[in-house]
This record gives sequence, C-alpha cells and structure tokens, in this order.
Amino acid sequence: MTLEELQQTIREEVGVLLYFSGENCNVCHALRPKFKEVFDKEFPQLKQIYLDAHENAEISAHFQVFSVPTMIVFMDGREFAREGRAVSLHQLTEQLKRPYDMMVS
Repeated sequence: MTLEELQQTIREEVGVLLYFSGENCNVCHALRPKFKEVFDKEFPQLKQIYLDAHENAEISAHFQVFSVPTMIVFMDGREFAREGRAVSLHQLTEQLKRPYDMMVS
C-alpha cells in the first residue's frame, strides 16, 4: 500500500485503525490479536490496517511513528487517537466508543 492509497482510504472510510509494528517487536505480535479481537467486536466498521514500520518507512515517517507498537485511529478523515509503546487497549476502546457510536448510527 502506498502513502497515497492509505490517505485515500482514510478519507473514504468511516474510520481506520493503523497498527504499526515491527518484525522483531514481541509486544507488537502479542498485542495484535488482542486488538483485532476487540476492534472486530466493538468497532466493526473501522478498517484495520497493519503495517510493518520498517518496511513502510515513508508511511511511518509521514505519520511520525518513531516507535512500535503505535496505533493511530482516524475518524472522519482526521486523527482521533494515538497510542504507543505502553498501550492500554481498555483506555483506547473507552475513548473511541462514544464518537464511534455517533458516527455509525
């Protein structure tokens, strides 16, 4: 996926979760299935995109991702939430519930 394609997806979708990880990041690999499970259940209309930060250096630089894991949630084409390193899945989902419900209803 190119930066241009990603930006178009962000503009067109109700919401997008960008999950930046790394090949050698054990935390990234442990968190990913948990994020997928929760986002599939709680936020089914958010498009989930998983990117290797090193393989997608241009995209990582554009979104100022300097460490992994980093999760960025876009709603209505704008960055709404960002979590990195010490990620709280519970805190992120609580932050997203109300605006998500407003956007999809």
